[in-house]
Amino acid sequence: MHKKALLRKQLNTQKVDAILITDLINVRYLTGFTGSSGYAVITKKHAVFVTDFRYEEQSVHEVRGFSIKIEHTKRSREIRNICDVYGIKTLGFEEHDLTYGFYRKLVKRKIKLRPLANSVESLRMIKSPKELACIRASIRRAETAFKKLAPYIKAGTTERKLALKLEELLKKQGCKTLPFEVIVASGPMSALPHAAPTDRKIKKGDLIVIDWGGEYDGYCSDMTRTVLMKGANVSKQREIYYNVYEAQKRALEAVRSGIRSADIDAAARNYIDKAGFADFFGHGTGHGVGLAVHEKPVVSWRNKDQVKENMVFTIEPGIYLPGFGGVRIEDMVIVRKNRAEILTSLPKKLKCIGT
Repeated sequence: MHKKALLRKQLNTQKVDAILITDLINVRYLTGFTGSSGYAVITKKHAVFVTDFRYEEQSVHEVRGFSIKIEHTKRSREIRNICDVYGIKTLGFEEHDLTYGFYRKLVKRKIKLRPLANSVESLRMIKSPKELACIRASIRRAETAFKKLAPYIKAGTTERKLALKLEELLKKQGCKTLPFEVIVASGPMSALPHAAPTDRKIKKGDLIVIDWGGEYDGYCSDMTRTVLMKGANVSKQREIYYNVYEAQKRALEAVRSGIRSADIDAAARNYIDKAGFADFFGHGTGHGVGLAVHEKPVVSWRNKDQVKENMVFTIEPGIYLPGFGGVRIEDMVIVRKNRAEILTSLPKKLKCIGT
């Protein structure tokens, strides 16, 4: 069923006459518009995309399935006019996106408002064939860039230099934007799950966590590999790595249509707990990826919802020992009926670098 048709089915259940879409990622998902200013209003019979004069020509080329309107007055007044034209008595809005200040402006226009949660996000969780093709292309770009990074990973270089080089390589592969800032964290810094690259020089015996992603036509990819610099005594580093490796393997094997997100998380978490590292894996096992690098579904102990076919998400357990170092291994998967289709293809056997 078409995206608009699925969204319109929610109008009756949500008891609204129309839905105002202001989240620009959701606007892009529904309309195709890639600019920085615009919104959409969907009623039972009409679909309107509104932007300002800067994007008039761009919207003609990008927007499909919506009538296009160019604002000539204040936004709140324009929305009031749309409500009058289409007989909208109760307007649903995205509760996560509309600011309180703008909410107050709409209220002053005497628009009856109703907050809605996850109206579009629930649709975005199930990926279409076209979306899956874009995600695959995004992954190919990211993996090709990482392979070209290998010669630069050596003792003496800094985390920041490695991160900048990987960003450059991603751009050279065609990524117009990066889904997030590249993470390169070495030695003790690798114990910080989302460490920012520093001027720390990489040393022998360091674990190096590299977390990066690609982009294709707005769709993101997200992956992590951990490598080890050869050193005199790296048995602890190897122990951590292979516990994460086995935990991830179990979570990947658990993925199938109908299983709860919490049970996928438990497959990885239980293994890490039994290995004695329960206190050192605090984040969820994964998250959805699409037009945003972090979107629904969330794969964690908190989410009891079932996953469904054609959902795309990461599987990324980790162990982080403060003051020592950490390991994370992250792959992206598509949910199939009885299995996970693993999209990422980079090797996961521990790579030891150096002489």
